[in-house]
Amino acid sequence: MTNAWGEFPNVRMRRNRAQTWSRRMVRENNLSTDDLIWPLFIIEGDNQRQSVASMPGVERLSIDLIVKAAGEAKALGIPAIALFPSTDPALKTADAKESLNADNLVCSAVRAIKEAHGDDIGIICDVALDPYNSDGHDGLVRDGEILNDETLELLCRQSVVQARAGCDILAPSDMMDGRIKAIRQALDAEGFQNVKIMSYAAKYASSFYGPFRDAVGSDGALKGDKKTYQMDAANTDEALREVAMDIIEGADMLIVKPGLPYLDIVRRIKDEFAMPTYAYQVSGEYAMIEAASANGWLDGEAAMMESLMAFKRAGADGVLSYYALRVAKILNGG
Repeated sequence: MTNAWGEFPNVRMRRNRAQTWSRRMVRENNLSTDDLIWPLFIIEGDNQRQSVASMPGVERLSIDLIVKAAGEAKALGIPAIALFPSTDPALKTADAKESLNADNLVCSAVRAIKEAHGDDIGIICDVALDPYNSDGHDGLVRDGEILNDETLELLCRQSVVQARAGCDILAPSDMMDGRIKAIRQALDAEGFQNVKIMSYAAKYASSFYGPFRDAVGSDGALKGDKKTYQMDAANTDEALREVAMDIIEGADMLIVKPGLPYLDIVRRIKDEFAMPTYAYQVSGEYAMIEAASANGWLDGEAAMMESLMAFKRAGADGVLSYYALRVAKILNGG
């Protein structure tokens, strides 16, 4: 029987791989600065930077330096940054009231970035209580139970506070049931119909978040785990149900988190819903590449670029990555 795809020696697959220009001609996926979102960690003070020990090359920055970082990202063509606060432990309470403070780190940073850069770069704000909760959880806690409906009310108020500060995209990462609908209704009621929602629609209870929790200072505060609200790593069909619900409730964009261990989820979601779909290359993924590179076990830059291309190949429209600035410089010829 004749092979419909052709056979050797008439077909030589290596012919198209022979030169750099021909490889470029037939390349199926490409990575550009438009695909990058840069997560940044905020701390108090002026001209302050703190290294994150578990994430070599990543720093917590004071607001004045966050403004400069946003300008650098803008100049390189990165379309958006994502902000995460490292909140003073003294401000963390069981009712997470600092999340509603219009002058908290996130809101203050948003205003400063908007004043300096206007609408030339997008600002994504996390919606969840873990940076402000003395229990380290994404929701309110009572007698060891993470409360769903009571948390929704607080998330709505947090969302409106961030929208008033000038946030462009709200990214609920809490995984409470019904939060997208509740937040969308709260935003619309306050006149923020054009503020986008980028839902962490498929966020798994993962072991890859450790360095991030170190960066925002929630690791030591966390009591128990997050398995009652974040997804089980064994499930894929459940992710489609989560996504479908978030779309119906008003999500404009979707996030799969973590990234590389969940490329199959990215592919299924993109194929099923054809929605703007993003992957978060989380702190543990970053730390693994950096550690292996530091030990000389792999080429760090090559692994960085290959890992980001994997997201594009899986169907992601973009990636939240701590490598965003380094990659943008490479893509710009720097």
